Amino acid sequence: MNIYKRFISYYRPHWKLFAFDMFCAFVVSMVDISIPQILRFLTNDLFLESKYVILGYLPYIFAILMVMYIIRMLCQYFIGSWGHIMGSRMESDMRRDLFAKMEELSFSYYDNHSTGDMNARMVSDLFDISELAHHGPENLFLSFIKIAGSIIILLTINVNLTLLLLAIIVFIVIFSGNLNIKMRRVFMDNRRKISGINVSLQDSIEGIRVVKSFANEEAEAKKFDKANNAFLKSKKDSYMVMGSFQAGNGFLQGLLYVAVLVAGGYYVAQGKIKATDLAVYALYINVVVAPINILVEFLETFQKGFAGFKRFIEIMDTETEIKDLPNAVELTDVKGKIDYDNVSFSYDGVSGILSNLNLSIEPGKIAALVGASGGGKTTICSLLPRFYDVTGGSVKIDGKDVRDITQKSLRKAIGTVQQDVYLFGSTFKENIAYGKIGATDEEIIEAAKKANIHDFIMSLPDGYDTQVGERGVRLSGGQRQRISIARVFLKNPQILILDEATSALDNESERYIQNSLDELAKGRTTIVIAHRLSTIINADIIYVIENGTVKEKGTHKELLEKNGTYAKYYNMQFK
Repeated sequence: MNIYKRFISYYRPHWKLFAFDMFCAFVVSMVDISIPQILRFLTNDLFLESKYVILGYLPYIFAILMVMYIIRMLCQYFIGSWGHIMGSRMESDMRRDLFAKMEELSFSYYDNHSTGDMNARMVSDLFDISELAHHGPENLFLSFIKIAGSIIILLTINVNLTLLLLAIIVFIVIFSGNLNIKMRRVFMDNRRKISGINVSLQDSIEGIRVVKSFANEEAEAKKFDKANNAFLKSKKDSYMVMGSFQAGNGFLQGLLYVAVLVAGGYYVAQGKIKATDLAVYALYINVVVAPINILVEFLETFQKGFAGFKRFIEIMDTETEIKDLPNAVELTDVKGKIDYDNVSFSYDGVSGILSNLNLSIEPGKIAALVGASGGGKTTICSLLPRFYDVTGGSVKIDGKDVRDITQKSLRKAIGTVQQDVYLFGSTFKENIAYGKIGATDEEIIEAAKKANIHDFIMSLPDGYDTQVGERGVRLSGGQRQRISIARVFLKNPQILILDEATSALDNESERYIQNSLDELAKGRTTIVIAHRLSTIINADIIYVIENGTVKEKGTHKELLEKNGTYAKYYNMQFK
């Protein structure tokens, strides 16, 4: 769909507000156009009558003009208030659509795009789009009515003088169009540079503990200055273009007055125009110049809004790699049998991560994945809930290819406990309840007890209503991990993935967490990624992953007897 049509489509839900906004703009324009014409009539006709006739009509003139300006005031109020509200509603609609699209995008998109850039598109871009949505049609309509109406009236006064003014106006349009192309480029560059600032700012703030621990505040300041100066240069370029635009238009608008004074004086001397009509003509120049100034200012709004909308469309048009097939089925009555059949995978389509990988896990059993970092263990687990799709082979649950299953039902059947736990900046209750939206307090407490975090929560002044702080910074690693485990208990999935869930903990915390994980794994098909081999000795089957394929498989005892790669890892840790 054409980008302009897509922009216009956001007006449809608010067409009544838009229509009345345009009607009010029309009324304001007609009042402004009619005042000089009323003055012309009064000076050429009524004010030439006797003073008694003039005095008799003055009350009526006052009443008519007051009514006109009261109506204009009410229309201007509607434009300034509800016109902006309409723009804000459109902005809200776009933000809703953008957020929904961001939620829909696959992990691969976020692998290549920063959240700072996404935040810029969600906030500053959409604000500029909102300003364009409100002021764009209104300013164009106001300007067209005022300019067209004024030109028609001026033609009735003197055709030759009006044609001269039209020639200057055409030159203004040509001049504006040429600079408009330059402004489009610099405003798009503005958007890219402000995204760079957001990225730099987010990195420094989110990593503030690392920055301070290495005393690298000065290095971060230099990085930020680089992004900030790049944005400053881009802004300088845009203001240079805007300065040329405004100065050039100011000069050309001045030519309109010069033309009226010189050419108009000539026609007065020739008797082709009345002096009073020339004065009215000069008033109409103001009516024409005002919308031209509005259009000059509008061009900046248009460039910013249009640049923002193009960036908005870039995201909206991004292909979502992970989609439900039209005939996708719900995953029900899950037994938990998992099969990876000749699975190959690459993140970039060039470098292979997995190659013809085969592994199988029986329902209710525990399978461990071990091997060197970068061998593909986490990737194997990411393919099961379809965070990424295989590039070859298939991943199956209970004999069903995960690509044939709806994502929602698939991910409801799988619970994940990771090393890096993300907690939302809300209460303990809300963070645990994320595992099952709408869970009762009793369910939340039961899940916390199973995760061995209930007693700690109850020791806090506000109990479950205590705020955890941004990303849980007030909690220890073990406490954050137990909240994550409580979430999964509440979710109660049939399949469990433990991705190095205890590797970042001290020995005491690990014992507590391991007890919770053992309880969580009971009766569930479980995949465990672990570097500490002591945690997976009792696994039903262990797969040694090396260079994206299965190097060895068997129980702990069988693999030690083979005296291969697993035995080497085990001896390195314990002997």
